[in-house]
Amino acid sequence: MKTTHVLILTSLAAAIAASVPSDAQDGRPLRTLPHGTYECALPGDATGDAFTAVKAEDFRVLPGSGYRDAGGKRGVYLLRGNELVFTSGSKKGQKFRRLGNNTVKRIKEDGELSRLTCTRLSGTG
Repeated sequence: MKTTHVLILTSLAAAIAASVPSDAQDGRPLRTLPHGTYECALPGDATGDAFTAVKAEDFRVLPGSGYRDAGGKRGVYLLRGNELVFTSGSKKGQKFRRLGNNTVKRIKEDGELSRLTCTRLSGTG
């Protein structure tokens, strides 16, 4: 990637972070997710498959706090502490909690964790 592109993407991420309302800037560090493809799934049960893939929810994390959804549309995310928020694109408004270096879990509108879990596939960085 050209240096110019990296600088533009970095500036874009900084502008998004600066646009967060001051009451949301609670001292949690801004971070980025490891680049690569995140495959999303719902847990199964003892009588069937261990999990059920939800391909429509898959996404790929790109440099500069960007992502591409399963349909190829681009957007931007913000990761503060362990809270991931998609701030533009098709996933805008969706929130996730980071559970580990390669796993995020969707947060429902009521603040509770949903069953949808997305995990970064190895070798996709």
